[in-house]
Amino acid sequence: MREQSHVPVEQLTEKEAASELARLAKEIAHHDRLYYQKDAPQISDAAYDALRQRNQAIERRFPELIREDSPSRRVGAAPAQGFAKVNHLRPMLSLGNAFSTEDVAEFVASVRRFLKLPADTSVALTAEPKIDGLSANLRYEDGVFVQGATRGDGAVGEDITANLRTIPDVPHRLRGKDVPELIEMRGEVYLPRSLFAKLNAEREKAGEPIFANPRNAAAGSVRQLDPAITRSRPLRFFAYAWGEVRGRLPDTHWETVQRFAHWGFKTNPLAKLCRDEGEALKLYARMAEQRAQLDYDIDGVVYKVNRLDWQERLGFVSRAPRWAVAHKFPAEQAITRLEDIGVSVGRTGALTPYAILTAVTVGGVVVSRATLHNEDEVARKDFRAGDTVVIQRAGDVIPQLVRVIPEKRPKGAKPFVMPDKCPVCGSLAVREEGQAVRRCTGGLTCPTQAVERLIHFCSRGALDIEGMGEETVQEFHEKGFLAGPVDIFRLHRRRHEIVRDEKKDTGLRGWGELRFGNLVRAIEARRRVALPRFILALGIPQVGEATARLLARNYGSLEAWRAAMERAAKGDEEAVAELDNIEGVGPSMVTDIVGFFAERHNLKVLDELAKEIEVEEFAQAAVSGSPVAGKTVVFTGTLETMGRAEAKARAEQLGAKVAGSVSKKTDYVVIGADAGSKATKARALGVATLTEEEWLKLVGG
Repeated sequence: MREQSHVPVEQLTEKEAASELARLAKEIAHHDRLYYQKDAPQISDAAYDALRQRNQAIERRFPELIREDSPSRRVGAAPAQGFAKVNHLRPMLSLGNAFSTEDVAEFVASVRRFLKLPADTSVALTAEPKIDGLSANLRYEDGVFVQGATRGDGAVGEDITANLRTIPDVPHRLRGKDVPELIEMRGEVYLPRSLFAKLNAEREKAGEPIFANPRNAAAGSVRQLDPAITRSRPLRFFAYAWGEVRGRLPDTHWETVQRFAHWGFKTNPLAKLCRDEGEALKLYARMAEQRAQLDYDIDGVVYKVNRLDWQERLGFVSRAPRWAVAHKFPAEQAITRLEDIGVSVGRTGALTPYAILTAVTVGGVVVSRATLHNEDEVARKDFRAGDTVVIQRAGDVIPQLVRVIPEKRPKGAKPFVMPDKCPVCGSLAVREEGQAVRRCTGGLTCPTQAVERLIHFCSRGALDIEGMGEETVQEFHEKGFLAGPVDIFRLHRRRHEIVRDEKKDTGLRGWGELRFGNLVRAIEARRRVALPRFILALGIPQVGEATARLLARNYGSLEAWRAAMERAAKGDEEAVAELDNIEGVGPSMVTDIVGFFAERHNLKVLDELAKEIEVEEFAQAAVSGSPVAGKTVVFTGTLETMGRAEAKARAEQLGAKVAGSVSKKTDYVVIGADAGSKATKARALGVATLTEEEWLKLVGG
């Protein structure tokens, strides 16, 4: 057999070409690792370029032979026309925060309580730096990298596969015989500090806007439509977690992360296995001291329960795991002048005071405004226009005023008084008894409320309509194209009014055929929407993502939920009780939800939207075959083998609806020791009661 590496491309047979592409992929990957990861190149740039050129020439002649791990997928691919959506097989959730040693102690104590561990049981934790970069999800099938995505809203991200392939720390094929059949690898894309200044200097020289910080630079680089631009920037990647797995992993988090390195990923060298919270806190202190010397930005330390069987039992609450927490570093503070206090109006009519500040840099970001939350907070801290104040960015993100420096207060500074009329529409602003918020009574007649509700409707957590951001919604509302949510789905009819025609001097500036066409396509893609997203999009006060999902799980479909809420709005006590019984839905939330359906104009909006979009029923695919899927369960009394919180979490994982009280619609009441009135009521209503042992037998242990 002839030596293929010296055979001219045009003379290669198809079999020889396939073999040569495999050799080139392996050889180029080897030199990439030497150059990017070890700073120890073995060949000249010219020799390296020759390898890549040969690879490209063979692929041009035999396009059907292009490999998944081809070097050409790192660079040179045609720019994409946009980012497709990717459904994560397992959600990429957020982390709860700890800001003090007491918070960390409470986190560990909550783990013990949930698992019913003795108070003196040590809880081993993995501790790792919390990288301030861009989270990414990398999907490997049979060890081959097939798809990469941004975190997005946690359930759906953007497809950035081509860009992730250009990052040298992202293996195209995993090493070893213990690679799972399928695994979602998770980690952080970041830009080293040492290279950030150089990148900004190059951009400034080229007349391009500079990046505010390395995190923004990393995020902007990964979301380039042309992978060649991403490759030109020195991005790196740390792997630290996983999502869906089809295959066996070790028994602990620490051992699993060690396996990542064996597969070919870079893991953070500062990560450590800690025997208990004391060791974890010592590591936190060391990292806080080293923070400024690291070549990447970190904003805290993440602690994770080491035992994977405990992680499985702990599960998740809302949008965060119970088995992990981010211990954040103290917020950086600065001193500036409070020029004035303004008042904004939100989508629910809430009036919120905010600080107008003399611009100051805090944690690398220029801040000129900060929320003051509500009038009670302003009065408690006694903020006045003209004050000199201390400001910080909570969790290195949200600007907040900490306190006044009283000795620098100017003479004649007057206490802040919250207006009793809406600053936008002039309607009466009312503060109901027991509430901290003052609200405009203008409803949708208030322009700001209308715009804010439309912005919320289109936002990422709700319908997630790309291109319908704050500026676009504001512009279309002012021009009369958008009055309510249904108008979004009728925008295609206004094309002749929106698309700019320079000859006729019609349409809106900046709105050409391409931009408007992209917007219409994004809207059309949302004519079918998941029930939790739709519920969230309605903008009901107190109904966030977690509550929207609770409602979707308990009612199953929009039709069922709407019918029940309309009955509740008409005074049906059973319908109100059913809503109130949902674990996690409190009395004030019930009032807001039922109040939404009591308004005729809200029902009209629902009727109009029903003509334009399809709302999917809530799917319980993950619990098919569960004996309690769709059943309503109530727990009462003290359980012996698990805590009440764990029992409820496990029931929900199996698709059950956990209620707080017993009604005719309850399917099972699980009775522990010292059960009280709920057990009595269950027997009176003829509801099935189970002992803890019977419950465990029913659900399989």
